[in-house]
Amino acid sequence: MIRVVYYYVILFMTLMMTIGGSVAAFMAIADIVSPSSYYQTYSEYKEMKIANKTKYDESGKPISEQPKIDDDELLAEYNTVVAQEKERSKEMAWNTLIKSFGWIIIPLPIFIFYQRKVRRNE
Repeated sequence: MIRVVYYYVILFMTLMMTIGGSVAAFMAIADIVSPSSYYQTYSEYKEMKIANKTKYDESGKPISEQPKIDDDELLAEYNTVVAQEKERSKEMAWNTLIKSFGWIIIPLPIFIFYQRKVRRNE
């Protein structure tokens, strides 16, 4: 009796691990196909760059005028940052996919082994 309960507990745990790995793999594939978009708009990016280049005194007042930034260069830089972020997102998704396959491949043979044992005992 205890052995049968043990077999079913092992079957349940390995099945849950395999299902969890499958769901994570599906989500990673979805992230590879459609990576999440960049969270900062161009206007926010421009304001941040201007704020980083403006010098302030101890009281928080700007010492110099706002720096002149070429919009074309700034837009090209922003587009590069967005492309890099999407590429980083895809790399993270590939990493997650590989890890998810581990959650499928490792418990699956154990599940099959114990499933055959249960069938033989019945």
